[in-house]
Amino acid sequence: MIKTYYYNHDEGKMYHDVDLTRKAELLQDTRNLLWIDLYNCTAEELKYVGNIFDFHPLAIEDCLHDSPRSKVDRYEDDEDQYYFFVFHALRYDEEKEIEITTEELNIFLGKNYLVTIHKKPLQTIGRIAATSLRSYHYMNRGPDFLLYSMVDGITDEYFPILERISARIDELEDEIYVEPVHEITEEFLALKRNIVLIRRVIQPQKRIFANVNGRYSFEIDEENIPYYIDLVDHLERISDGVESYRDLISGALETYYSLVSSRTNDTIRMLTVISTVMLPLTFITGFFGMNVPMPFSDSYVATVTIFLGLMGMTYWMLKLFRKRRWI
Repeated sequence: MIKTYYYNHDEGKMYHDVDLTRKAELLQDTRNLLWIDLYNCTAEELKYVGNIFDFHPLAIEDCLHDSPRSKVDRYEDDEDQYYFFVFHALRYDEEKEIEITTEELNIFLGKNYLVTIHKKPLQTIGRIAATSLRSYHYMNRGPDFLLYSMVDGITDEYFPILERISARIDELEDEIYVEPVHEITEEFLALKRNIVLIRRVIQPQKRIFANVNGRYSFEIDEENIPYYIDLVDHLERISDGVESYRDLISGALETYYSLVSSRTNDTIRMLTVISTVMLPLTFITGFFGMNVPMPFSDSYVATVTIFLGLMGMTYWMLKLFRKRRWI
């Protein structure tokens, strides 16, 4: 499916479903802006748009296959230069076995056009498209501002996910004292997997928008630079939060292992005490149980005396263990 949104600067109007074969005419004025959104498109539709804008075959191939990392590539020909971006939105569902999944968004950024490609609906793209049907709020400040609006919307969707992960870490720190080993282990694995995935998405995007020696990886209008500074700040906050959560999970995991080890040691210590106490009793009863005649065995007093002796030995051993703080 191909949707088009066209802003005519001279007229101050928005047009939709424009004829892409008129690309040269539509983009003749550099102040105009054409946004083409390809949602769940076929390979033929993608190649059709690629041929109109003369996109590089490698960039088209990247759009046809999922890319695990965000990136930006610069392409240049005799007439124009453009940039190809790969971003990832996150989808979070605790009910699924894999709680966090990524949705890829590919973007071509030109001098006065923007082409977005995504297989599944993205909330941010849908919101911007709905607004663009009514007004030119996102379309009258250049393609770099439209790009910022899309990436900023995707970035804002990360924060609720991080807040939920933070709440789960707090719950986990309480549950490690009471929950069974199997459930706690599964929760640790799920949280660590989520943190690794978010980190793999965030780190490359930070590098895309990083300002290195006063230069960005792509061209940005001077008036739109403050927006990208704010975007980088959001990415930094997310990155710092991810690192903090990773440290918290590692600390909770070490505490959990210490608790498990302590519980195991307590169990082994109690079993050792029981075995130590029973050993002499078993020896005595076993030795005299092999048809060995005992003194005064004809009298019931001997039975009572032996029983009291065994109990006294048990009491003395337990008292000795407690005095030495073995139990």
